[in-house]
Amino acid sequence: MGGRLARAFRNFNLESRARREISKEKPTPAPRHSTSRLDELTERPGIQEEIYRKDDKLLTLLKDVYVESRDPPVRVKDGGGEHLPCKQEEKRLTKLGHLGDLDVKKVPKGKISIVEALTLLNNHKLHPQIWTAEKIAVEYSLELKEVNSLLEFFIPFTVQEFPKEAKKAI
Repeated sequence: MGGRLARAFRNFNLESRARREISKEKPTPAPRHSTSRLDELTERPGIQEEIYRKDDKLLTLLKDVYVESRDPPVRVKDGGGEHLPCKQEEKRLTKLGHLGDLDVKKVPKGKISIVEALTLLNNHKLHPQIWTAEKIAVEYSLELKEVNSLLEFFIPFTVQEFPKEAKKAI
């Protein structure tokens, strides 16, 4: 439906708009800069002949050139060979939430899952004396500075239910 309407507006008065565009005066192009190189080629025809002339000496030298290409031998790495040093992250088991199989099982140290983040924020909100920043940092293997930032800038939502009488007053 929308395509038909758009096509109708696009094709409305098309011929007169096309005639108007065609009848407009065309802008004159900017004058071209005469380059000294082109003038030089037209003045001296010997340059053109020299460009297209074959040089037998160069052709014989070119025929003597032979390029042979070989791929380097492929080396198969076995399991006992050299190993690149790789950084293995220490992982810790998560404090499983209520989602079970959907939860992340292992998290690198210094990071937390979303379920853990919500849990620790809620615990800190309900019991700030028990769940201090230091205890949270130790419990979840986090840095104290990051835990302080987390507790300062992230606040979990609170659900408030208003009594029916208060709803009418609002």
